[in-house]
Amino acid sequence: MRTFLPARRLSKVALLLAGVTAVAFTAACGGTGTESADGRTVTVYSADGVGGWYTGRFAEFTAATGIAVNLVEAGSGEVVNRVDKEQSNPQADVIVTLPPFIQKAKKSGLLQPSGIDTAAIGAADKDVDGTYVTMANNYLCFIANPAVDASALTWDDLLKPEYKGKLQYSTPGQAGDGTAVLVLLQQLRGKQGALDYLTALQANNVGPSSSTGKLQAKVDKGELLIANGDVQMNLTTVKEKGSTFDVFFPVADGKRTTVPVPYVMGLAKGAPHKDDAIELMTFLLAPDAQSKLAPEAFAVSPRTDLTEPSAPAEVLAGVEVLPIDWDAVLTDLDADLAAYQQATGS
Repeated sequence: MRTFLPARRLSKVALLLAGVTAVAFTAACGGTGTESADGRTVTVYSADGVGGWYTGRFAEFTAATGIAVNLVEAGSGEVVNRVDKEQSNPQADVIVTLPPFIQKAKKSGLLQPSGIDTAAIGAADKDVDGTYVTMANNYLCFIANPAVDASALTWDDLLKPEYKGKLQYSTPGQAGDGTAVLVLLQQLRGKQGALDYLTALQANNVGPSSSTGKLQAKVDKGELLIANGDVQMNLTTVKEKGSTFDVFFPVADGKRTTVPVPYVMGLAKGAPHKDDAIELMTFLLAPDAQSKLAPEAFAVSPRTDLTEPSAPAEVLAGVEVLPIDWDAVLTDLDADLAAYQQATGS
């Protein structure tokens, strides 16, 4: 079965949700309300990408509990950097980010065990010490402008001169999806092979980008022909904005492969509203909220008791998902990023 999915064939009905206002990292504001009538509030610092799903769930949570939710969104690395800078005066209650940044948060002492029930979550999707748990599964992919036949593109094809100045990927170390590109290539080619490939790819690469999401509009308009992305974000953009780019997975040795880039949730150390934060985390992992991940956000629930078919599953059919030891990735990350920067001049 083909794993290449022409995004323009997907439904282009807008996802009409209302309620949550997400803001950049300038202040912890927005959400279903900055404060409830009795002053109960939870602040979530999250990697961007699932805002539409958050909107509905936070509204439901507030209606059920009276607890307001403030959502603050940024890039995966910036989420953790912000929490680290605020250690003397914690603002975040819940942290949601991608690996290896959630592992970095744990290693830096920025998380605490939440004690929430994760029995329905597989062992690979939660921390053995109970400091974090996968909230929504997601996977690295690439996107192509409709002018490109992406159905059989290989990694080597991306090095062709025809893509000079028309290809861009988000920067490893700054963006979770960009880091995943480096990790995937390391799995496919080894560490030196990954550096050699990315050095060659620089001839076509437009330049660094701290945001994967911003590349979508450029591909849609034809400013870029190829960019990296992730399944959840890209399919959501197609549905919400009617984008026409195609989702694909570059071929290596006759196979399409990818790595997981899940949204992982943890309770912030020193959370100002710990009990309310735990209540929200429990709500977001419950079957009702999780069952809406696929239809509303094109993400995959980590719950083992939810197995309904979904669009993400269709896209991933025939694609090998490589298991990643994110703790090992984190151990070598600084050295790997330094080597990447030296090799590519980024």
